[in-house]
Amino acid sequence: MFEKLTRGTAYPLLRHLTSPVVAITTTAGGRPNGMIANSAQRGSLVPSVPRLLIYISKTNYSHDMVMESGLFGVHLLRNDQWDLIWQLGLQSAADVPDKLEGLELRTGETGCPLLVDCMAAFECRVINAMDGGAATFFLGDIVQDYRGKEGDVMTSGYFRQNMSLERKQVYESKLAAAMGYLEPMARTINTSGWKGPRGQK
Repeated sequence: MFEKLTRGTAYPLLRHLTSPVVAITTTAGGRPNGMIANSAQRGSLVPSVPRLLIYISKTNYSHDMVMESGLFGVHLLRNDQWDLIWQLGLQSAADVPDKLEGLELRTGETGCPLLVDCMAAFECRVINAMDGGAATFFLGDIVQDYRGKEGDVMTSGYFRQNMSLERKQVYESKLAAAMGYLEPMARTINTSGWKGPRGQK
């Protein structure tokens, strides 16, 4: 199913441009949440002004939480952190009260929950956003960074090549379903720009 959806498109080639697999955390209304993405990249060329850029699907529970609070954490993962990826990536916050349950966390300066077990954590405050139709691109100032356990970074290529066949079937099934309901959304762009966190009065 997944291969049929991408055959004849630029999608397989665009996969070469994906960033490492990262964990994204956020909080809004007193509720923490986490997710997995391969959409984080450096958002500044200036060392004294560190920034990160991520994009999150609008159907992802974390999307509205970031819109609400203007906060997110990005975590570089090691290539042995499969269980964390399954916990945050293959279940929805709509079905699970606390996706971060059982994970060791620290609370950042902004109040954002941050994972302790990672290569590095970057606590960010949104300073701008751009609508992408099916997703929103968030540019964040890095408020604080934390160093964790060293290791080899979990890249998107390593992730796809080394997951078990059973997990791959689940992953690709969810990805194919997402493509189906995101396709119509991707065709409409709101160009009004970032107006600050929704939770800000």
